Amino acid sequence: MYAVIVTGGKQYKVSEGDVLFIEKLDAAEGDTVKFDKVLAIGGEKTVIGTPVVEGASVEAKVVANGKSKKIIVFKYKPKKGEKTKQGHRQPYTKIQIEKING
Repeated sequence: MYAVIVTGGKQYKVSEGDVLFIEKLDAAEGDTVKFDKVLAIGGEKTVIGTPVVEGASVEAKVVANGKSKKIIVFKYKPKKGEKTKQGHRQPYTKIQIEKING
């Protein structure tokens, strides 16, 4: 059984036991979060929402909060002597899917 959920402006296809890195949530390690925006549920019978499946939800446990690897943002304008270097680390929440209801 799988479900398609929306969180952080992105869509994820999940099944029970999956571990995902999603956009940062306001939840501490060990907390349980519930995703109500379920676009589709598949398995023996596929149910597709318009736009969401009524009464469906996905429960997940927060494994960790952290930051991803640093990326370098470098802007350069030739012949002007203008250059800018920035670093960025995107925060994330690592979750494990526990239960798909629906």
